[in-house]
Amino acid sequence: MNIIITISITAFIVLYAGLFKANKALLPLTVIGLLTALGFTFSAWNVNAVHFGMMQTDNFALAFSGICIVGTLLIFLLTQNYFHAKSDNIAEYYTLILFALAGMIMMVSYKNMAMLFVGLEIMSVSLYILAGIRKKDFASNEASLKYFLMGAFSTGFLLFGITLIYGATGSFDLDKIQAYLVNNSQTISPIFYPGVILMMIGLSFKVGAAPFHFWTPDVYEGSPSLITTFMSTVVKTAGFAAFLRLFADAFAPLHDFWVAPLMVIVCLTLFIGNVTALFQKNFKRMLAYSSISHAGYLLFSLIVLTKNSGNNVLVYAAAYTFASIIAFAVLILVKQKTGSDSFESFNGLAKRNPFIALCLTVAMLSLAGIPLTAGFIGKYLMFLNVMTEYKTLLVAFAILNALVGFYYYFRVIVAMWFKDGAETELSAPAQYKVVLLVSVAITLVLGIYPAIILNLI
Repeated sequence: MNIIITISITAFIVLYAGLFKANKALLPLTVIGLLTALGFTFSAWNVNAVHFGMMQTDNFALAFSGICIVGTLLIFLLTQNYFHAKSDNIAEYYTLILFALAGMIMMVSYKNMAMLFVGLEIMSVSLYILAGIRKKDFASNEASLKYFLMGAFSTGFLLFGITLIYGATGSFDLDKIQAYLVNNSQTISPIFYPGVILMMIGLSFKVGAAPFHFWTPDVYEGSPSLITTFMSTVVKTAGFAAFLRLFADAFAPLHDFWVAPLMVIVCLTLFIGNVTALFQKNFKRMLAYSSISHAGYLLFSLIVLTKNSGNNVLVYAAAYTFASIIAFAVLILVKQKTGSDSFESFNGLAKRNPFIALCLTVAMLSLAGIPLTAGFIGKYLMFLNVMTEYKTLLVAFAILNALVGFYYYFRVIVAMWFKDGAETELSAPAQYKVVLLVSVAITLVLGIYPAIILNLI
């Protein structure tokens, strides 16, 4: 609870600072608030407290909260030189991102499905506004409208599913729902089954899994790049934590029922995400389809439930989050310099700024799953988890899709190092260098020593 209270208070303080035009104080206040929340995260480790029967601060919640807070902190550091001098929305950017983060902390630590809905809506409403915060930009307005309509649609599925499950069990509490499934294995209410499927569909919408992914590319492309960074990293991590807490915990006794539709979703997500990314000419849109494919790998953890499923998702989510932050940070710098986010704008980047090119190379290698990077460890753990039940065809299908991913990731590397581009120099502000160094360090350290976070949960 202290984490959510700290983030919420920070959001209000930042909003009031913006009201008094103290724009230079916004980032320091935000950083102090997030570091305080991170301190509460560490101090609560191994406590496993339940708050009013609604939220549970266990190691699972704290580990994912830590990734969300650190990821958000790095994204805030990317605001240097991002806003125009005359922008009127700087405080609103900060405040809405912080409110969205508070919603995400609820999503990763809910014990009652009512809190899942509340956290999801706090996060979603903030993101609807953030996607369209550039009021004079048609693409931003379009992204906001599409996100709002699809978000409302998916929330309907989720609420209907929660309603059916409550009708069958008489409770929103995850422990009571699990106990109902264990104690009534032969007499489960018929309305429980469609409730599970509806909740799976609703959460698949939120994490951008196929065939419920169609909003993702347009929303990611039209939103401001900083908001796209936030949505494709921290938001996705929180979504999968919520997905995992529900299906690997409360619905685990019914695994044999929901694993079949989940496998269909996984295969479609991997195939559509990777194949469509091949044909993109826009780097930002490629990253959007890439995020869809990674959603498929993250869902691998639910196909075979083991004691390591939570840890595997944690490692993969961390690997994906920090590699994507690098990619989007470089994208923001390149777009500010060239005005374009096509692959051609990355041509010759290694000659203009070897440091930035090297950081982006590490990110692309990690997203592709090359050894000595966190992305490789993440994919390896997911495949190993599925192979405990010898699902070789599924693993072979996933590996083939990973090979397809090599092409579009290496396309960026080739453009940076082996193609000639503009001779104009590209410099990185100090805060960007900090973000890139920290993210690259985390990506490489997790790739070499994954045990650092592998057994946290």
